[in-house]
Amino acid sequence: MKNGKKAASTQIQRLIELMAELRSPHGCPWDREQNHKTLRFHAVEEVYELIDAIEDEDDTEMAEELGDLLLQVVFHCQLASERGAFDFERVARTIADKLVRRHPHVFGDSKVKSVDAVWAQWEKIKKAEKKGTKNERTSALDGIPKHLPALLKAEKLVKKARKANLWEEQSKLKLSRSELASQMLAFTAYAQSKGWSAEELLRSETEKISRKLRKTEASRDKQ
Repeated sequence: MKNGKKAASTQIQRLIELMAELRSPHGCPWDREQNHKTLRFHAVEEVYELIDAIEDEDDTEMAEELGDLLLQVVFHCQLASERGAFDFERVARTIADKLVRRHPHVFGDSKVKSVDAVWAQWEKIKKAEKKGTKNERTSALDGIPKHLPALLKAEKLVKKARKANLWEEQSKLKLSRSELASQMLAFTAYAQSKGWSAEELLRSETEKISRKLRKTEASRDKQ
């Protein structure tokens, strides 16, 4: 096992050094032109390609796509290192420390017996970590990435709102999975026929409902 760890460490160091070489004055013109913003959606694309490999149960492709995703991490770390902001070591240390902090039932004395209890503990620790920082989560609805696809963003909002007892069921529909899927596709096709984007419509509605729920939450907390 020790030899395996040493080999992994050696290859990670090799990757870091290769990335630094690509960014050097005599490196690759394309790599030298990149910055955090020009790369930001490359990571998204790599994640979707990884998902495809996972669903295909293709281990060879999965290993390759995980490597592509790791490259994005190393690339951003190299860019940050050049700015004197942070490096790969700090990123790795930060996530390792976070794993230890958020798993006190494994690395500490906390006692939890269910997945739900683990998640509740995780959220409590996360909230405490962010308290007093610019990323402090003052709302139960905080923490939803703004660039998520519209449907996934809507699902996240509803899930958080339900947990916070902010969501009121508005639909009396009783549909099977197949019927619901058919209706969702029909709504998408209808939007397209009108020249509308179903993605943008759902994103806009989700943001509107989020603002409404936050007002409800704020009013409830003042009582």
